[in-house]
Amino acid sequence: MSLRLHAPVVLPCDPTCSVLRDAVVDVVDGRITYVGEAASAPAFDGEVRSLSGILLPGLVNTHAHSPMTVLRGLGSDLPLLRWLQEHMWPNEARMTAADIGTGMLLGAVEMLRHGVTTSAEMYFHGPELVSSVLAAGSRVVFGGAILDVPGMSWRSQTDEISSWIDADGLVSGPGGRVELAYGPHSAYTLSPAQLTEIAAEARERGALLMVHVAESPFEDEAQRAEHGSVPALLKAADVLGGRVLSAHSVHLSDDDIALYASFGVGVAHCPGSNMKLASGIARVPEMLAAGIAVGLGTDGPASNDDLDLFEEARLAGLLARVSTMDATVLGAAQALLMATRGGAAALGRDDIGALEAGRWADVVHVDVDDPAFATGVDAPDSQLLANLVWASGARRVTDVWVAGDHVVAGGESTRVDRREAQAGVTAVAARLRSA
Repeated sequence: MSLRLHAPVVLPCDPTCSVLRDAVVDVVDGRITYVGEAASAPAFDGEVRSLSGILLPGLVNTHAHSPMTVLRGLGSDLPLLRWLQEHMWPNEARMTAADIGTGMLLGAVEMLRHGVTTSAEMYFHGPELVSSVLAAGSRVVFGGAILDVPGMSWRSQTDEISSWIDADGLVSGPGGRVELAYGPHSAYTLSPAQLTEIAAEARERGALLMVHVAESPFEDEAQRAEHGSVPALLKAADVLGGRVLSAHSVHLSDDDIALYASFGVGVAHCPGSNMKLASGIARVPEMLAAGIAVGLGTDGPASNDDLDLFEEARLAGLLARVSTMDATVLGAAQALLMATRGGAAALGRDDIGALEAGRWADVVHVDVDDPAFATGVDAPDSQLLANLVWASGARRVTDVWVAGDHVVAGGESTRVDRREAQAGVTAVAARLRSA
């Protein structure tokens, strides 16, 4: 399959957030082979599609629990621990594997319609979740959730993901759409010794380990009292050193940030969820200054409550500015890079998150027939980026390709009937309410 996408503006999301004018993206067998100005493009033998707006990489959602579409809106006015204990965990205990597949299908469709092509999912019933992702045509990093709580065996959950990786490898599926990972929930649902064992399994296989860290100021008081901080606990437990993604990471000290930087830990910043649950404001400018790879996450659709990473980019920039009282601390270009290239780096991936030769052709088209772009696509680079990040967001995403496959056209999934997917979630939610 050969495809050339031609647009007035291409944002490759390289480290300087370049803006290419009258440019093309060439795709062969699902991979990008060329990105650059049309006038300098090599001869091309394949389909050429001319588009009217902006092309950019598929967004990378570094932390999500997307099957929770079936729980959206529950406990929406509670703080984190009460929200978990009173609404989420009781309802999740009643969810079947099929329910999780149903919730994930709608979540994948919703994300694709917002330009999100990859999501890092910490959840249960991986085969059903992955099946739904493949049905929608998106990409997933599935971290099998691991907890030591009544009714769950952390050992069985760990062995399950290890066996799956040993059987299928870390990456599988068409276009390398599925990556397997470990998802130990947190230092307050697992002991240090258990975290040590899980981390050893992950390192042995070169797998990503994703873990909730310092999300709220109250969740891990006992752990902080003994170890000083959760990052310090993770270091003492020999969790750091492999591929580690620290989700939320709101309440970090200077020492914690330095520790993460020294071990190459990636961070999933979830501003919308952190605001809604009143968890706090993560120290993103300090993390970026320390060289930490910071990506953006939506968290679950029951704590955010959407799956819109453009909105997270906007919130990340605004929170960074108001928390530092500095309007220059995080600009539109940095916010966009956190949603794309930065997210890929936080996951330890160099094959997604940018439009560069050799990476997967995960491409998003944003139509510019909108008041947000009334100043024109020929506006200065900084103004164009500002209009995309601060004004337009996801509402004008019209087309999405994953590994070169056209999975969203005209704003709707090409593979899944969205209304049927919504009806499936409606039925699951109704059954859970009546249980």
